[in-house]
Amino acid sequence: MPDRVILHCDCNNYYASVELLEHPELRDKPVAVAGDPEGRHGIILAKNNVAKRFGVKTAETLWQARQKCPGLILLPPHHDKYEEMNRRVNAIYLDVTDQVEAFSIDESWLDVTGSRRLFGDGVTIADMLRRRIREELGITISVGVSDNKTWAKMGSDYKKPDATTLITRENVQDILYPLPVGELLFVGRAAAETLIRHGITTIGSLAGCDKELLIRYLGKQGESYWNMANGLDSSPVRRWGESEPVKSIGNSTTYAHDLVGWDEFRAGLMPLCDSVGARLRAQGLKCRTVTVQIKDPNLKVISRQKTLPMPTNLTKQLFQEACAILAQCWPERAPIRLLSVTASALTDESDDAPAQLSFFEEVTPDDPRQAALEAAVDKLRGRFGKASVKPGTPEI
Repeated sequence: MPDRVILHCDCNNYYASVELLEHPELRDKPVAVAGDPEGRHGIILAKNNVAKRFGVKTAETLWQARQKCPGLILLPPHHDKYEEMNRRVNAIYLDVTDQVEAFSIDESWLDVTGSRRLFGDGVTIADMLRRRIREELGITISVGVSDNKTWAKMGSDYKKPDATTLITRENVQDILYPLPVGELLFVGRAAAETLIRHGITTIGSLAGCDKELLIRYLGKQGESYWNMANGLDSSPVRRWGESEPVKSIGNSTTYAHDLVGWDEFRAGLMPLCDSVGARLRAQGLKCRTVTVQIKDPNLKVISRQKTLPMPTNLTKQLFQEACAILAQCWPERAPIRLLSVTASALTDESDDAPAQLSFFEEVTPDDPRQAALEAAVDKLRGRFGKASVKPGTPEI
């Protein structure tokens, strides 16, 4: 593992940088990309460095950002442009190695171990990529260089914008170990609070902690954090085009007005279940678990799930289960801002799973009539478009 050379390349202020390519006159002004306030997606999606100096943060609301920066200029997002720039950025990475694994639309890991004879050491390759992307595409990236994915990712976060940071076994004590423990990759707020409560306040103190203690505090997650802090991450960088097996399929909607009452709840759930069911069938999958997440107007979120007696990919069955979950955990008169439906515990639809039949269900997950009906709907939509057949909200 220590012989590997891994890069993590992170596009700086990605959405804002792409938007400013068409608005060069705004480069020295505070600019942010934001969702539509009228559609209740009024949050900051990205900001440039000028807005960052005013304290504007990603994911905060527009009114919070404008309180900090009254002169903030807002630009609408254009996701097609971000996808196209993502394609061009990764094409440059692929000139160096075919081991390019996307972490998000603006971040990728590269394994350049086998590229050193052609292009030089890891830092040299990182600097070359930074130069090419700056000169050819007009945006900048920051690059972390290390022998594992965790430290490379943290290296790209360490210094921005347009910088290369090398993290080795020799300098990790100076670069990463003084950082707060919450800055370790994948350590969330709850885990960080638990660690701090036990006196583990920095990444260095986490790395030096007894691993068994961490397991006692956080279970298997504690061992994972200990391994990452110590650079014991042997996970490979996948080749371009390879993907992890799908673990879940879900959809969510934030509504233009709060949903109140069962008619509106069911009207909100049906298109979500319709989308999830269609995607399951398109990928030849069924699910054993259905999860419903609910967010109220105060942004409080609850999540409830149900394990099914037999796997399904039928929209009608998903809808029935989602309604049952919601009925058990949510008062009819309590407003809902957001709903999501997720199918997990996925299996191949050709698998012969044991099924417990019911005398009380009119339609079971493997009912051929319902399956044939939904397959026909899929074919119609494939031929005439998704809007050609729209879901209703049947009585349950």
